[in-house]
Amino acid sequence: MPDFQNPAAFLLLIFIPLLYIARKFHIFSGIYFPITFHDWNGKSFEWTDYFTKVISIIAELLCTASYICVVLAFASPVIHNQEKVYTSRGADILFVIDTSPSMAAKDIANGMRLEAACQAVHTFANFNEGTSFALVAMASEAAVIVPPTEDKNIFLERLDALKIGELGDESAIGTGLATAVYHLISSTSAKKCIVLITDGENNAGSIHPNTAARLAKENNIALYVLGLGTKGVVPLEYVDQKTGNVVSGYLKSDFDENQLRKIALQADGNYFSVENTGELAAAINSIGKEQVLSQSYHIKNLDKLYYKTLLFIAIILIVLSWCMKRLYLQDLI
Repeated sequence: MPDFQNPAAFLLLIFIPLLYIARKFHIFSGIYFPITFHDWNGKSFEWTDYFTKVISIIAELLCTASYICVVLAFASPVIHNQEKVYTSRGADILFVIDTSPSMAAKDIANGMRLEAACQAVHTFANFNEGTSFALVAMASEAAVIVPPTEDKNIFLERLDALKIGELGDESAIGTGLATAVYHLISSTSAKKCIVLITDGENNAGSIHPNTAARLAKENNIALYVLGLGTKGVVPLEYVDQKTGNVVSGYLKSDFDENQLRKIALQADGNYFSVENTGELAAAINSIGKEQVLSQSYHIKNLDKLYYKTLLFIAIILIVLSWCMKRLYLQDLI
């Protein structure tokens, strides 16, 4: 709700009904003397142009609206907002998301696995303040999309831009995890973790997942793995990033959960088998609870003033009213 720093300005609105009454009783009308040249017994003047009458009424309303905007501007409207400013560092959570073609399988709420994963991460990030998020995309290769940052807008924008197959057709899980560890080593956060979201096994890259898991443990980085997808034959459809063609068909979904569970436990983390959106959200929220840190913060007041905006609107309205009256109706005032 807006607040007004000068509410006494609203008393100026009383001039609107006063002006209407004055015009009704011709108080401000000019002095004139009727002169009759001849009694012609004809009809009195009537305004038969309906459109012109409507324009005249609109011009009057615009003029009144302009005056109201000026009064509102004098009342100094302001909207008070508060923002938490954290003075201590929260946890660092780095998501490694598989973008190989198998993540286009449509078995999570009738949608693609990648879309379901991104939506769950999106929701989680929006409800966790003070936490730094990072993103690594992984397929045949791995790339850091967003380094650890508290700017959630950038993180979510890059997350939503992930595309199936943009980094190849295989899953270099070890390379993706090693890349994530490398970008968390220098972090000063008391809690650091990697969340791997994948639906396959390591079949590319020169780094074994066990090696990456040991590296994470040595640097006090917890590793959580989400094995995404159902087992069996599932439909698949995506756009090939190289050719632009639509690829569709069926995928025989089956991967070794034991290997994923092993690397998670090796780095003091946990493994989650995820077959639907409920399990996906529960898994990510569970990880978030384990990474909660007590942070100090102060409240920053952010006041947004609107008097300039209202004055600008008032000018626009009065100019429109003048154009209607002077240029179209050809009034002298």
